[in-house]
Amino acid sequence: MQTITKNVGNLPIYIFENRAVMGVAAAERAAKIINDVIAKNGVANVVFAAAPSQDDILENLLKQDIDWTKVRGFHQDEYVGIDASEPAGFGNFLDRAIFKKVPFMELHYLLCAADATEAKCAEYTELLKKYPIDLILLGIGENGHLAFNDPAVADFNDPKMIKVVELDDVCRQQQVNDGCFATLNDVPKQAMTLTMSFIMSVPHAVCVVPTIRKANAVYNAVNGPVTTECPASILRNHKDAGLYLDMDSASKIL
Repeated sequence: MQTITKNVGNLPIYIFENRAVMGVAAAERAAKIINDVIAKNGVANVVFAAAPSQDDILENLLKQDIDWTKVRGFHQDEYVGIDASEPAGFGNFLDRAIFKKVPFMELHYLLCAADATEAKCAEYTELLKKYPIDLILLGIGENGHLAFNDPAVADFNDPKMIKVVELDDVCRQQQVNDGCFATLNDVPKQAMTLTMSFIMSVPHAVCVVPTIRKANAVYNAVNGPVTTECPASILRNHKDAGLYLDMDSASKIL
């Protein structure tokens, strides 16, 4: 089966037979961006997403010809107050998936104590200003969120680069559906997240969205109005984003 390609607004959409092929294509695109930036600037600054939806791209990124000693790694969100040893923590997820598997130049984590989020957000903001991000890897949540910008807290004109948010129940239930937590009560209620305005400021974005559970969100992101009711809809206005889907997640837009 050949790749199905569509364009909506500025956003190219690539639909693949399965998530394995999707992951290869997305990783190849991300690797090209990273290598082009390294060739131009000497170093690439990359924000990674932490979720099971990212397994395919991260696994295949490890197979790409990238000089990881010239890459700074960041991540886009983290639970407030989560224990440093909790496997579901996003820094720990990325350690297992990629951060500890290749020799990054630097890694910058969001984890902090529950009473230190304001200071951590300020610190991370300064890092993001010091090391402008070249590429952000994204997923789309079941509620249409990007990072942890759920509909109730997403702001397309957010003055902040990173902030603390309350997670909605759809978002929290997704963490259970993904197998990251046993019950809804186990999922933290707050998180730190990069903001929508920051995500849109990053020059390049690769958004990877497999599985049938994301089909409604993909439909709304692609066919609905551009609105914070589906934060991912704003990707249609991004200067260089690509949306990578499998047949399941794309089932309602085919």
